[in-house]
Amino acid sequence: MPTKRFAPKLSIKKGDKVMVIAGSNKGESGEVKLVFPKENRAIVDGLNLVKKHTKATQDNPGGINEIESPIHISNLMVVDAKQVYLLE
Repeated sequence: MPTKRFAPKLSIKKGDKVMVIAGSNKGESGEVKLVFPKENRAIVDGLNLVKKHTKATQDNPGGINEIESPIHISNLMVVDAKQVYLLE
């Protein structure tokens, strides 16, 4: 029977400001838009752009669009964590 893999606890959360420490975008920083804990990946605003070709439809003219692709958590470093204060 295969063993289950558990996702480690992540130090990066949505809204954190992070810097890329490895890869083609090394040295650039941005804000985390989405986090995928099971895949250990995050989407950072304006970084790791890839071109996606879309077919034309009645609603969409189609063409080549640039979208953000997920980056592995190990290639990111937290610069400024999102501060959440609860008022009681």
